[in-house]
Amino acid sequence: MEEKQGVVVAVIKHVKGKLPLGVLLFISYLGFSQAGQQTYTTRVLEAAEIDLLFSYYDQDGQNAAVTGGEGTEELTDATSSIVVKVPMNANDVLTVDVGISAYTSASSSNVNPLDGNANDPVSPFIASSGASRKDQLAYFKPSYQHSSSDRNTLWTANAYVSNEYDYFSIGFGAGYTRLFNERNTELGISAQVYLDKWNSQYPIELRGVFFDDRITGNGTYNPQFTEFQDETRNSYSISLSFSQILGKRWQGALFADIVSQNGLLSTPFQRVYFGDVEDFFIDDFQLADDVERLPDSRFKLPIGGRLNYYLNDVVVLRGYYRYYMDNWGIHGHTASLEAPIKLSDKFTLYPSYRYYTQTAADYFFSKEGAVSTLEFYTSDYDLSAYDANQYGMGIRYKDIFANTKLFSFGLKTIDLRVNQYDRSDGLSAFIVTLGTTFVGN
Repeated sequence: MEEKQGVVVAVIKHVKGKLPLGVLLFISYLGFSQAGQQTYTTRVLEAAEIDLLFSYYDQDGQNAAVTGGEGTEELTDATSSIVVKVPMNANDVLTVDVGISAYTSASSSNVNPLDGNANDPVSPFIASSGASRKDQLAYFKPSYQHSSSDRNTLWTANAYVSNEYDYFSIGFGAGYTRLFNERNTELGISAQVYLDKWNSQYPIELRGVFFDDRITGNGTYNPQFTEFQDETRNSYSISLSFSQILGKRWQGALFADIVSQNGLLSTPFQRVYFGDVEDFFIDDFQLADDVERLPDSRFKLPIGGRLNYYLNDVVVLRGYYRYYMDNWGIHGHTASLEAPIKLSDKFTLYPSYRYYTQTAADYFFSKEGAVSTLEFYTSDYDLSAYDANQYGMGIRYKDIFANTKLFSFGLKTIDLRVNQYDRSDGLSAFIVTLGTTFVGN
């Protein structure tokens, strides 16, 4: 789950047990600087800045959770967002982040595989042509940052709201950062709360009384299905960070997150097929025995660190490692390396590699691997055991004097990154991200 979220965060940033998606992949690092005595206070942000961001995500695979762990995972997602940073005074900055993500998903179209053309074949490996194959997610995230006059203390506060056809989320958070030891050392703590609400969309065959004269199988299709009573999902997290300049060439950081979730942690439209129940079909499409059932609480603990090494004026090495565990039985390891290569004052290349591996959740079963007497079960391969490799290349253009103009704003940077993601269960994805930053005069 964490890895998908990591990819979908690399493309879209969510995910949240899902896509991740999307989408998504600027590998960040902490920068540090020493400062001598100041004779005056500089502004935190000299002028307004505008970031225009776009990402495109394309994936395919054969283990769709919507169709019980077997079926097409084809999906495309395009995300656009605008981030505006406005200096309110010398010490305060207001940031507003607004975005929209539009996707087309073959797997989610099969929540209702019968809503397409009546003559279309019905199969988990063929997308329905109905309206359920498309959706949009829109979000709004304002934040406020206050720095002390000596620039050694930083307070932040933020809010968040997003909406899509079956999910609504609202969140808020705050953070505190303290620099000391002549700004060679930094400590930070932040907290975030998300209060979410499902509008449950169940597989079509589990909605009320279902009948279709094309159903085949032994006996009568009559699944023992009950709807979820609680459709809320609440998430609480505390993040801790410590960073330190270790020498002229070395910079390091340690961090930990404590995450607690409760409520409806299952995805209502993801089917499960039992091994001890008769199979029923419409054409090649198997009808659900139930939807996934997962515990109503989850505890997550990721712990990691970064280590940056200044090799020379041309190359910097940025290393990253994270260990992840949760009380659902997943243990994961992430390791990555990025090596920015400065080609000139204006151009920098960003080759990168990322490796991830995880164990399976206690409740994961492949198709028909679970039995109807179990309390919890899922066939979502994001909760299975797998390895993943991600290869990336990026290029940054920096307009030192901001000569190129957009209205009264000068171009500061352009970032273009391309990533290929491959998972051992057959899922593969291609991600492109483009970002531009403009600064006001």
